[in-house]
Amino acid sequence: MRFVTLLPAVAAFGLLAGCSISSLTDQINPYRIDVRQGNYVDQEMVARLKKGMTREQVRFALGTPLIVDVFHPDRWDYVYRFQPGRGEPQQRTLSVFFVSDRLDRVEGDIEPGDAQAATAAPQAERSRVVEIAPAAED
Repeated sequence: MRFVTLLPAVAAFGLLAGCSISSLTDQINPYRIDVRQGNYVDQEMVARLKKGMTREQVRFALGTPLIVDVFHPDRWDYVYRFQPGRGEPQQRTLSVFFVSDRLDRVEGDIEPGDAQAATAAPQAERSRVVEIAPAAED
């Protein structure tokens, strides 16, 4: 007789535990890692660029580009995406344009200059065209 009353009680507790598990998992926040992808390019790296630099010099200053388009061989794209464990993802892009295998212009949301000054100034516009001073001839 005990077995007959024990079996429905165990089944009822099992069903109740199964239904309440979602409220338990809502309280548990697992750790999520920060994911960084692409080429990290900062203001100091862009400040090293000079108009007229060769492709090798630009590659030395910025690193290997993430995207080299077959249809636009005179354009290199540096894309960086940061996805924090919690929060909104951030993406930064920088496009480098060449004319006759020499650096012509740089466009993107990274400005040349000092990193401390960039963090102090508010960022009103994400995309800019950066004018590059001509390189000194040797």
